[in-house]
This record gives sequence, C-alpha cells and structure tokens, in this order.
Amino acid sequence: MMGDVNMVQSWAGNILLVLQLAALGATVFALIHAIRQRPDAFTAVDKLTKPIWLTILSVAAVVLLLVQGLLAFVAIIATGVYLADVRPKVDEVQRGPRW
Repeated sequence: MMGDVNMVQSWAGNILLVLQLAALGATVFALIHAIRQRPDAFTAVDKLTKPIWLTILSVAAVVLLLVQGLLAFVAIIATGVYLADVRPKVDEVQRGPRW
C-alpha cells in the first residue's frame, strides 16, 4: 500500500516539474519575442511599453525558476497575457494584417 502512495507522489512530482518547465519555456519564448520587437510597436497597439513588458517577463522567468505556488501562478498568467494579447497585436502592427 505504501508503495502505491509513493508511486502516485512520484508521478505527481514529475507532472508538476514538466508543467513548471513548460511554463518557464513559454516565458523565455515571450521574453525573447519582446526583446526582438520595436519599442514603438507596443505603444502603437495601446499596450504597456516595451521596457515594462521586459521587466514583467524577466521577473516572471525568475519567479518560475525560484518559486512555487501562488506567485508562480501569477507569473504564468502574466506570460499568458503577453502571448495571447500583446504578441499577436505587436506582430500585426509590424507585419500588417494576415488577411
């Protein structure tokens, strides 16, 4: 019986590690994307400035490396906002609409 509990805990730990690494990877991707964009593209689409997003994403990466729990969840949300809202609009303003 104890072996089953240890195995479940091991699997849960592995799943959390994979999720944490995926979140960190997404944050690094978002940070690299933000670094490569023109500063005026952020303000052109009425988003926070490039330096602010670089700070948010850098802090998010550090948090995901060092902290677990609620603060890590906040870092994941910040990354998600950048990837789902800011990145597409910044890309569109620099390349033009896709259609």
